[in-house]
Amino acid sequence: MKIDLPYGKDGAMSVQISDALKVNFLEANDVAIGDEAQSIQAAINTPINSKNFKDFLRNAKKVLVIVNDATRPTPTKRVLDFIFDDLKQTDYKFIIATGAHRGPSEEEYVQIFGSFYQELKNRIIVHDARAKEDMVYLGDSSNGTPMYVNKAGVEADKIIIISSVEPHYFAGYTGGRKSFLPGIAGFETIEQNHKLALAPEAKALALEGNPVHEDIIDAIKTVKQEIFSIMTVLDKHHKVYATCCGHINDSFLEAIDKANEVFAAPLDEKADIVVSVVKFPQDIDLYQAQKGIDNAKLALKKDGIMILVAKCRCGIGGKAFADLLGSSDTPKNALETIKKGYVLGYHKAAKMAEIGLWAQMWAVTDVEPDVISKLFIKPYADIQTALDQAIEEKGSDASILFLMDGGLTVPMVR
Repeated sequence: MKIDLPYGKDGAMSVQISDALKVNFLEANDVAIGDEAQSIQAAINTPINSKNFKDFLRNAKKVLVIVNDATRPTPTKRVLDFIFDDLKQTDYKFIIATGAHRGPSEEEYVQIFGSFYQELKNRIIVHDARAKEDMVYLGDSSNGTPMYVNKAGVEADKIIIISSVEPHYFAGYTGGRKSFLPGIAGFETIEQNHKLALAPEAKALALEGNPVHEDIIDAIKTVKQEIFSIMTVLDKHHKVYATCCGHINDSFLEAIDKANEVFAAPLDEKADIVVSVVKFPQDIDLYQAQKGIDNAKLALKKDGIMILVAKCRCGIGGKAFADLLGSSDTPKNALETIKKGYVLGYHKAAKMAEIGLWAQMWAVTDVEPDVISKLFIKPYADIQTALDQAIEEKGSDASILFLMDGGLTVPMVR
């Protein structure tokens, strides 16, 4: 059989596999998509535990709209179709919730804002977590996480959040509270919170008992402004499946139920070889594409081979995690270094190193082979060569699973 795998924004890679092999495919669940426009408009008109949008904006002095950067598939420009006419009657600004990521390129601004970009470009703030002069201290969480946020979030009297809810490998889910932390938080705040990702309870689909989530919820209690949250849930084709608006936490929790319907994918048994495909835009770099590694581990047998397929258009991404792995002789040594002192990014290294203790990680990316090979990942130029070698190593009776949207799909073994 011939299998086509997406690679990059518009590209693809093909692989030929013998029909005699045991091959399965796992992707996000099929869900019925209704009228997208009606879904978004209805949610805005009937928010959860909140004023409706027009009443929310009434008497607003300064409005800040928090939006995701280009590493998320959030349909920001689609949402703007429904709120911009009301929003532009106010004194508004947008802030791109980069967390500790870099700011957008010109192409990525258009990816985020679409046709609205030219009108908005002079009203956009790009959050820089390392710019201490832009941060305001609001207080500490009960875990001791100091809540520093961008002063733009403090100067506004009304805040709108546009985000999307999908599984996240250590915060449980994206969306809602994450627009503040890490979205517009200071570097020290992000680092302290992300250190909690080293706990085993910090994992996909988990909120209760997840120290990362609970710390964020506690920390954002220091934010006193009135908030209107617009949470979208996309299907596997990035169409809007559901929209939940209103109170920041209540709209997020309602969106989770819809996200689970899409992204929690049932699986009968684990496989010897898992090919995890990370699609655009999560394939921006290895730091983001690592989510496809972490999700794939849930479907992989012990001593199995995981093959990541992700373009990694901008290379490695995070320097700290790459430096740590690159300077360690073994995954075990990397984990021992992390125990001695945490630096932001080490949670990413820890998740990868833990997998390296019991499985092999291979990858088909655009990252230079001599760079990625230092990270306990065996590089390949194409999926055909990688899969052929994996089958040769594991045997012709090996089971193979293609995780077709590894960055978002969470395998759930029954």
